Amino acid sequence: MKIARLLGAAATAVMATGALAATAVPASGQDLLNPDMVPAMQRDLGLTHDQALSRLQSEDVANKVTEGLSAALGDAFGGATYNAATGKAHVETTNAALVGKIREAGAEAQVVKFSARQLDSTVSVLNAGEKAAPAAITGWGVDSATNRVTLSVLQGQRGAADAFLAKSGVDKSAVTVVETSAQPSVYANIRGGDPYYIGGSARCSVGFSTTTGFLSAGHCAALTGAGALTGSNGASLGSWGRYSFPTNDYSAVRTNSNWTPLAQMNNGTAVRGSSNAATGTSVCKAGSTTGWTCGTIGAKNQTVRYSEGTVYGMTATNVRSAAGDSGGGFIAGNSAQGLLSGGNTSVTYFFPIGAALSGTGTTLKTS
Repeated sequence: MKIARLLGAAATAVMATGALAATAVPASGQDLLNPDMVPAMQRDLGLTHDQALSRLQSEDVANKVTEGLSAALGDAFGGATYNAATGKAHVETTNAALVGKIREAGAEAQVVKFSARQLDSTVSVLNAGEKAAPAAITGWGVDSATNRVTLSVLQGQRGAADAFLAKSGVDKSAVTVVETSAQPSVYANIRGGDPYYIGGSARCSVGFSTTTGFLSAGHCAALTGAGALTGSNGASLGSWGRYSFPTNDYSAVRTNSNWTPLAQMNNGTAVRGSSNAATGTSVCKAGSTTGWTCGTIGAKNQTVRYSEGTVYGMTATNVRSAAGDSGGGFIAGNSAQGLLSGGNTSVTYFFPIGAALSGTGTTLKTS
C-alpha cells in the first residue's frame, strides 16, 4: 500500500543558560502517515496534497517551539495559536521584554493583557460556581486567539450570562460573552474508529488502544449503566475499567484475550505518542458514524454543560461528527490528542488524552 510521509520530526526548542535557542526545520521524511489522512485534510481544510504535507511539517515544528516557550516564559506565557498563513507558532506574553526571545525561538510574538495562568484561574472560579449557572449558559473556556475566557449562552439570554459573571466575582474584562444557537449534547448513540456495543444496542467508538485495551468516552459507560461489552463482530469484548462522567469524560475498557489492541487508527494511521497541540493545529478524528474527518483545534480548557452533566477541561474543534462517534480518537499527525465527547452542529469537543490516561491509570499503545 502506498503511503504518504510526514516530513521529519522537528528539533525542540532548547533552553541553555536561560536563553531560548531557535528551532530547526526538519529535513527529510521519517514519520509515516496513513494515506487517508492527507485526502481528508484536503477535503475538510481545502488544501492540496502538498499543502497538507507542508502544514503537518510546520505544525510539528510550531508545537515543539510552543512547548519550549511555555516552559521558559512561565507566568508571562499568555497562550499560543498556530498561524496557518505563516506556518509558525504565534506566542503571546504579558511581558514586552520577552518579545525578542520569542522571535529568536522561531515564533511570532504578541503582547497581551492576561497570562495563560490568569485565564485558567478565571475558568477555575467559574467551574467552582458551575452549579449556580443558569441552564441558558452552555459552557466557557480559554480562547488563546482572543486572550480571553469565552462564555457561551443561548441566543437572547445574555442577561443570564451577565448575572452569573457578576455573582462569580471574576474580572469581567477577562471574559467575552458569545451567543450560540444550540445546546451541546453528548453523542451517546454509541464505534475509534471501530464500533463497540453496550448492552447489545448502544454504540460508541474506540478512541485509542492502551496496553490493556482501549480508551473511549466516559458517558458511554455512565449513561448506559456500564452494560456488557461486545465488539463489531458481536463477540464479547472485555470489561469496563475506570470511567468518569460528568466532570470528566473518559473510560477504559480491558479487552479479553480474543482481542489485540493495535497502535493505530482503524484507517491505519500510526499512533506514535501523545501531545497537546496548539490552537489552530489541524486535527483528524476517527468515528464509527462519520468516519475520518478533519478540521482544526480551537479553544482549550472548555467547560461544557450537557443536560446530563458538566465536563471540564475540554478542547473545542470544528471537526464534523455525529451520534455514535462518541469516544472516537482525535489525532494530530501521529500524536493522540483526545477522545470525542460531544458537541452541536458547529463545534465538537474532545477530552484531552493526557487527563484520560492519568484518570484511568492506563498506558497509550504506541508504535
